[in-house]
Order: sequence, then structure tokens, then C-alpha cells
Amino acid sequence: MHEHELWFTALLNQYLAGPANALIGLAGQHAHDPAKPWSNYNAMLVLIIAFLLVLPWIVRAGLSLSKPGALQQIGELFINFIKTQAEEVIGHGSHKYIYWFATCFVFILFSNLLGVIPTFESPTMAPAVPLGIAVATFLYYNGVGIKAQGIVGHLKHLMGPVWWLAPFMFAIELISHFIRPVSLTIRLFANMLAGEQVTIAFMNLVPIGIPAALMGLHTFVSFLQAFIFTILTMAYVGMAVAHEDH
Repeated sequence: MHEHELWFTALLNQYLAGPANALIGLAGQHAHDPAKPWSNYNAMLVLIIAFLLVLPWIVRAGLSLSKPGALQQIGELFINFIKTQAEEVIGHGSHKYIYWFATCFVFILFSNLLGVIPTFESPTMAPAVPLGIAVATFLYYNGVGIKAQGIVGHLKHLMGPVWWLAPFMFAIELISHFIRPVSLTIRLFANMLAGEQVTIAFMNLVPIGIPAALMGLHTFVSFLQAFIFTILTMAYVGMAVAHEDH
């Protein structure tokens, strides 16, 4: 079953099919339909990335120490919130990782919220997008763990505190670590897809009133899923960088 092509996706396929096919070719792949290489979730990602690139410039233009604007105040509250959560989950030294946490939260949140706008949809409804974020998170927390502990110290986390159980614990922990990207992907993807499908179904059945309430619920779920993903990322980083005496 082919997905319904959104108007923005159709626009990209009409004017930017060539560059998209070239990029796909560089990866050694071929588009299923060279005339329509852009999928909906790729088109939505273009919007999200463009918005997130422009947003800092908008906020920066309104920066003021004496009279901070609404966006500046929201940004400061958000950064303080991330700092507080990271400090509670990780403890000392958490400030070194807040940029990754903030990036995950903002990217996931706006990707989720895009589906609330008519004629658009959340790119996180496509499994490839949550999987990409989950794999990047997996690489990040293992990377900072190796940086903080060294390769040997990082591997010791997988062996448990009892030496004679180390081989058994290593196998279990290794499986657990590789399951994490899968669980992060399924949680985000399933919740966003379910919310979108329920909203569409009720809009077809009851086009007035009920969809507005469901869109409010979709907004709440968007914030909740961004928060859960970020908190889990903090927990994974905290376990990766923790020293044995902690």
C-alpha cells in the first residue's frame, strides 16, 4: 500500500527529485520510483531541520538582559529544566552532556508536534526516524562511557561485581545494551503512529469537536514521548560514565 503523498512531499518530488536521486545513488541505493524519491517522512525531516536551523537565529535576535522576550524566557526555562533533570539522573559532571539531551528533546518534540498541523505528519511515525535517533543515542552513550572510563573500564560495567559470574553477566548485559535502541525505537514509533491513526479515524467519523480534543491529547503525548526518550538517554549516559565507587 502506497502512502498518501503530502503536498510538501509532492513539491520536493517535483523540483528536487534529481538531487535526492543523486544522494541515494551515493549511498549505493536506488529509489523505488525515481520520479518520487522523497517520502513523506524525509520531506517532514527537511522542514524540521530547516526550522531548527532558523530558530536559534530568531531567538538570538531577541536576546536581552534587561527585557528578555518570550522565546528567550522559554529557552532559559528549558535549559534549566534539562540541567536539573540531568543533575538528578547523572549527578556530578552532568553539564557535559546536556547539549545532547537538549538536542534529542527538541528534535523529537518538534518532529512529534508537526503532526498536529493539518496537511503535515510526524516524521517519528516512520520507524526509520526513531531508529536513527536511537542508534545515535546508543553510539553517544557508549562513546562518552569509553571516554570517561576507557575501553576496559567501560567493558567492566558489563561484567557485574562478582568475578565468577562475569561471563554470564557480560552476555546478559551485552544483549540488554543492543535491545535498548530497539525499545527506544518501538516506544516512540508506536505511540506516535497510534496517536495519528486514532486522530484520523475520529476525524473521519466525527469531524467536529472530538478531533480537537484528540489533537490536544496528541500534543500531550508528543511532549511525554520526548521527555521519556530524553530521560532514558540520561539514564544510559549516567550508567555509562558512573565509576565503581559510585
